[in-house]
Amino acid sequence: MYYSQSMARLIEAFKRLPGIGPKTAQRLAYFIIKLPREEVEFMARSMLEAKRKITCCTLCGNLTEKQPCEICEDVRRNREVICVVQEPRDVLAMEKMGEYRGMYHVLQGAISPIDGMGPEDLKIKELLERVKDYQAKEIILATNPNVEGEATAMYVSRLMKSLNIKVTRIAHGLPVGGDLEYADEVTLARAMEGRREI
Repeated sequence: MYYSQSMARLIEAFKRLPGIGPKTAQRLAYFIIKLPREEVEFMARSMLEAKRKITCCTLCGNLTEKQPCEICEDVRRNREVICVVQEPRDVLAMEKMGEYRGMYHVLQGAISPIDGMGPEDLKIKELLERVKDYQAKEIILATNPNVEGEATAMYVSRLMKSLNIKVTRIAHGLPVGGDLEYADEVTLARAMEGRREI
């Protein structure tokens, strides 16, 4: 009621972003209004271009502009080891560590009955196909150390054990309830080194 219609719409748009409340949305809206028109247009074009060009890799589920993604295409990667993560941003977190040279598989979420997410909503069937195609010898479960991540890890672990595949879980060098995305490289490296079979 205190804003013009355009300003109110801009604030509402920012409030849709994760972690952005009304006050932060208002600050961002005022910031955008103060920017030169060229910078705002650049930001808008960048968002539209990213939305248009970026898709999920048909093999691993990571975000990419080409098929398959660069990681899946890299012949130097060890195809016998697959690190299973929840979201594409978790791949980036693991890659920053610089020590892992295997493949990835992005589940696109975690088992969460409260949110209506069951195993059938995740890319588990695709994981089983990749395990067979690559003749994988180890699956590293790097789901988030929270209730949903643990439930997902246990579910995938049971499936892999039935195929006689070694299953390890990254060590809990990460805080419980935290996300891989926010962990630093040293913590992730320690968690990877301390992984254990489950």
